[in-house]
Amino acid sequence: MSLLDRHTGFVAALREAGLPVSLAEGLDAVRALQVIDLVDREALRGAYAATLVKRPAHRATFDTLFDLWFPGALGDGVAAEGSPPQEAKTPDRPAVPPALDPEVQALRQELAAVLLDGDDTELGQFVRMAVRRFGQAPGRQSWFSSGVLRAMSADTLMARLLNAVLAGGERGGLAERVARRRFRDRITRFEQLVGIEVRRRIAEDTGVARTARLSVRPPLERLDFNRATRAELSALRREVYPLARRLATRLTAKHRHGRRGRLDFRRTVRASLSTGGVPMVTHHRPRRPHKPELVILCDASDSVTSFAHFTLLLTYALREQFTKVRAFAFIDSTDEITRFFEPGADVVDAMTRLAQEADLVWITGRSNYGHAIEVFAERYADAIGPRTSLLILGDARSNYGDLALPTLRRLVSGARHAYWLNPEPRRDWDTGDSAASAYDEVVPMFECRNITQLLDFIEEIA
Repeated sequence: MSLLDRHTGFVAALREAGLPVSLAEGLDAVRALQVIDLVDREALRGAYAATLVKRPAHRATFDTLFDLWFPGALGDGVAAEGSPPQEAKTPDRPAVPPALDPEVQALRQELAAVLLDGDDTELGQFVRMAVRRFGQAPGRQSWFSSGVLRAMSADTLMARLLNAVLAGGERGGLAERVARRRFRDRITRFEQLVGIEVRRRIAEDTGVARTARLSVRPPLERLDFNRATRAELSALRREVYPLARRLATRLTAKHRHGRRGRLDFRRTVRASLSTGGVPMVTHHRPRRPHKPELVILCDASDSVTSFAHFTLLLTYALREQFTKVRAFAFIDSTDEITRFFEPGADVVDAMTRLAQEADLVWITGRSNYGHAIEVFAERYADAIGPRTSLLILGDARSNYGDLALPTLRRLVSGARHAYWLNPEPRRDWDTGDSAASAYDEVVPMFECRNITQLLDFIEEIA
């Protein structure tokens, strides 16, 4: 593959992974390649990063794709001499546990020496050898990190490394803490290099483009709420807070647009002195910022469980921007869940409490938007008022049940604003039991599966 092909494939992979790379930035990268030593791989990485990466959060995805499209080695990546041969284990020679295998123990001793005194280059060479030796299970062609990490068990080398550094000195002090942190970072780097090497070997066998698609997750702002892990939900929480402020600002601006505050009589009289006492210009007091009330109605059925996690994140953030926030969840019945939004509560723990304590099931436990809306109107109609912004979150799939459109229309007419966020792709609306278009006629519906689409929604309602 030529350098041009690698460049175009790499830029295309970045875009496919969700990184915003424009045509001009791609050309900037080409110009940067003209002034660096292409043999220096880290200089090549730095040139691409400086021209194509805009946010620190995108760097991990960039590095993963760079290591695939511009690998540090080809094939085995180590010289044949001095490296242990890869022996296939046969049924008449059963596998020896790593703790009893002299070869594995010798390699662990070598790894400890590299972690103790070696640099990143030596660590990378050891990793390539270890993956070649332990990266494939007997009789299988695929490559795995687990076999290498299990055989080397780098975490269990910590005591040996500390003994070598402290040399019988005082334990538990600052020197041990510094050494322990240093070796923990080195072990983490070893594990990262194993993952990089395994992906490289897989890419050689199955193709770089396919491996790239399977190896990277989209950046946080494009991550589908329904696929977010617990760690990613914590990161999403930090991203949602500034968007909540913007959403509250948008709703407040719509409320006060085109209106002036009360007449400022004193300023008006003072200004009239310059015109002989005739008030040619009137002055008004600035309007006090209006913080509208917010009501969130969220589908908590199994089909949108992860999206309901995002709903809690959004509710946590919006609570600080509104005078009053009330949150309700439903499956085929509706219950108020505001009590779960305690300050500092964990999102996943709140979802667990919601599933155990909230009264969301009427009969079947399957989504029934019609009955849920009727229950909301019957029990919590007082939550909707002229200062209320109503936000509905759900996929609008009611299992072919009644939709309660007249009741929903009556609730919406009593609110200041009403919007519906749907986590399904727009192409899936009105397929199967989806009633998206019917509800869209009553409440404006927006596709919202990630932070980027949430931002688009906020901008659109301005």
